[in-house]
Amino acid sequence: MKTGFLKTSTAALRQVGITASIALGLTLAATTIAPIPPAHAAACDIDTPRDQMTYEGAQSVWECLKDDLYANYNKGNKRWIPAEFVKDYRDWELASTLPADPGFHGGRYLLTFVNETGYDEYTRFADDGSTDMPAGSVIAKESFSITDKGKVKPGPLFLMQRVAEGKSPKTDDWYYMMVMPNGAPAAVNVYSACSDCHMGFAHQGNLGYPVPEARVGQ
Repeated sequence: MKTGFLKTSTAALRQVGITASIALGLTLAATTIAPIPPAHAAACDIDTPRDQMTYEGAQSVWECLKDDLYANYNKGNKRWIPAEFVKDYRDWELASTLPADPGFHGGRYLLTFVNETGYDEYTRFADDGSTDMPAGSVIAKESFSITDKGKVKPGPLFLMQRVAEGKSPKTDDWYYMMVMPNGAPAAVNVYSACSDCHMGFAHQGNLGYPVPEARVGQ
């Protein structure tokens, strides 16, 4: 397995990406999202309730889901989201050794990949305000959830892209993007849904790291 914003023009949307989503006041309508076919996700259900789940158990769920997650994230037109991010992220390096639930992103389990540009800086996992992710860094987080009854639900692919200094000052030069489990790009208010939360991690360069026990090299 590999490890490693309405339409004007693709180039214009990428340039103003997050601003376009906010200006239009778009929010995600859950009724428009088709999940991974139930038969596929159901095959990964487990007997362990959510509150008794171990990280090893979560890893086994991801092993079951991983092929469908990647295949479905890559379905369809990504519009304002660079399709190469979705296609290539599995070739990037893993910054987490297993899927873990850090308490945000809706309580989902996350597995974090970082491209070559940002990997070394990200995996310092610095929390002293010294983190300085270079422009061109891209972070991808696969996600899934487990209900109190052990039912598995595939989640979105969360993406963060560090852009040139001054390009998006309100978000500290980060673009936030999200691909739904059926491959559809999700239009969200990235200030309230993404950036406001990440700004709470200013001491970490606005990064929400994996939990300590799931960090590479720790």
